[in-house]
Amino acid sequence: MDPLTHSLTGLFLGRAGLNRFAEHAPWILILAANAPDIDIVTLAGGQLAYLNYHRHLTHSLVAMPVMALLPVVAVRLFVRGPFRWLGAYAISLLAVASHLLLDYTNTYGIRLLLPFSGRWFRLDLTAVVDLWIWAVLLVALAGPVLVRLVNAEIGARSRHAGRGFAIFALVFLLLYDGGRAVLHSRAAATLDSRIYAGAAPLRVAALPSPANPFAWRGLVETANSYIVEDLNLLGEFDPSRGAVFYKAEASPAVKAANATHDFQDFFRFSQFPIEVSIPVAEPDGGTRVEAMDMRFGTPQQPAFVVTAIVNSRGQVVRSWFTFGAVRPR
Repeated sequence: MDPLTHSLTGLFLGRAGLNRFAEHAPWILILAANAPDIDIVTLAGGQLAYLNYHRHLTHSLVAMPVMALLPVVAVRLFVRGPFRWLGAYAISLLAVASHLLLDYTNTYGIRLLLPFSGRWFRLDLTAVVDLWIWAVLLVALAGPVLVRLVNAEIGARSRHAGRGFAIFALVFLLLYDGGRAVLHSRAAATLDSRIYAGAAPLRVAALPSPANPFAWRGLVETANSYIVEDLNLLGEFDPSRGAVFYKAEASPAVKAANATHDFQDFFRFSQFPIEVSIPVAEPDGGTRVEAMDMRFGTPQQPAFVVTAIVNSRGQVVRSWFTFGAVRPR
């Protein structure tokens, strides 16, 4: 999930009751709720390094105790007075766990079992940024302020408004993800039960919309293609309306590109890879091979692209990776 969602979740965990277990709990919880994303430092090694190491070891179960310790130590370095280490560490551990759980719900996925297994786990319930979650968390953030203003006008007192709004936000997160799990199961079953251009699906994915819980981006893989479908659970579904993208044949140029480190690194990340090959003028008789992940766009508008230029002798002239932007044509 995004930093705002992680930060407010940590803040509300404190307001809901964890604040009483440690001094300076709000700072510890907010830092701990974001601690696994310390892997952003890998951007210094380039975009492909970040792709490899984002949601890597810092997001694993093995690293949770270390991730929880870092915020506690950081806060202790800047504060004086009493400090309950055990309580601070316990709430920090819970906030780190909230980060892993939230990341597990979205499409990008998480590698919980590193360093023993590089398997990706994902639920596909929410987008990395979910507008409904944002709206409720921001209401819960602003609510206590508004309550205090109203009470100041009428001369009343309310000591637990912040706690009530915090509990409301956390309960909403649980119920919302539970509801989306039901909708996701229905969407995936709908996609898997159809025939596409005479071919049965090998596997399907129902990818969430950031705004509409009933709208899903259907992704269907067949033996030689991917079909992208717009699926709204409130309407009729026509499997013949999807956009079809054919997989590239395993030509010598494609095989040469796949053998490069850039492509191998990308395939460790990509869970629905598709490759395309395009003739190029330079070098003479050369081929441009591109691989992308169909979860994040299409060959016309991808968001993650690894590219290789292969000459007529099947040698890779150069390869590179582009992250987070639609590549120009």
